[in-house]
Amino acid sequence: MLERLNQALEHIESHLDQPIDVADLARVAVTSEYHFRRLFSALAGIPLSEYIRHRRLTVAGAEVLAGERTLLDVATRYGYGSAEAFARAFRALHGVGPGEARRTGATLRSQPRMSFRLIVEGNSSMRYRIVEKDEFRVAGKKARVPLVHEGVNPAIAEFIRGIGKETQRRIAALSDQDPAGIVSVSVLLDPSRAEGAELDYYHGVVTHAAELPDDLDALTVPAGTWAVFENSGPFPQALQYLWRDVFTQWFPSNPYESRPGPEILRVRPSEDGTRADAELWIPVARTDAYAPRDQETRV
Repeated sequence: MLERLNQALEHIESHLDQPIDVADLARVAVTSEYHFRRLFSALAGIPLSEYIRHRRLTVAGAEVLAGERTLLDVATRYGYGSAEAFARAFRALHGVGPGEARRTGATLRSQPRMSFRLIVEGNSSMRYRIVEKDEFRVAGKKARVPLVHEGVNPAIAEFIRGIGKETQRRIAALSDQDPAGIVSVSVLLDPSRAEGAELDYYHGVVTHAAELPDDLDALTVPAGTWAVFENSGPFPQALQYLWRDVFTQWFPSNPYESRPGPEILRVRPSEDGTRADAELWIPVARTDAYAPRDQETRV
């Protein structure tokens, strides 16, 4: 998998002065566009579109300083429709406009060319199982919140505090299947998982109930395959590291890719709230012809 991802990075480098289609990158990596965007973001730490833009502006910066082409020629070569649009993007990355950079020989910023490699430390195990699940519904309360990668998400914390105890009791009573009890359900609206990107967050339960109270929000989730990961540790850091490890370690080493769908997190905190046991449910699809595994496995 990592070899194919690096081939996709080579494709980006050879097409910086041409349109780059994510579908082409996904074909090189032999994966879906959805999974390629998410895996790249997890491994690189920035969205794919941002990386491509920064690489283009890095190479364009060298041409601006070289002075062999007009600024409009440089702008056009790297996909900008006007000198003004190029100048805005150039200044956003480099902190100086292209004209000033050429006149003064300013020091510019650089987005290094990336390559991926897997480092196996062997000091921890990741426990997971593969589950085939029929169609179900998520029922509870919904809010649109920004994505936060580290620490407590204040928007989610405030939203949960605003849900009354009686409402939470009624929601909990609707739980009738795994994962049992109150769960956190995230529907990502941007597969890049950029910090601050919006997501729909449900504080609710997984249920087969056909009829729900009118004051609750509902999400219907189609049948499909899920990878379920278990984790215990400091709250919330261990849970956020779990998501990172799933995409940077588990996916590159296993014949699955993520597919569109909600992510479900079941958390059981300790009495003092400093630690928690958790299950993270990720919708997945197999990438080879072997039959799905139904046993619990350690990696």
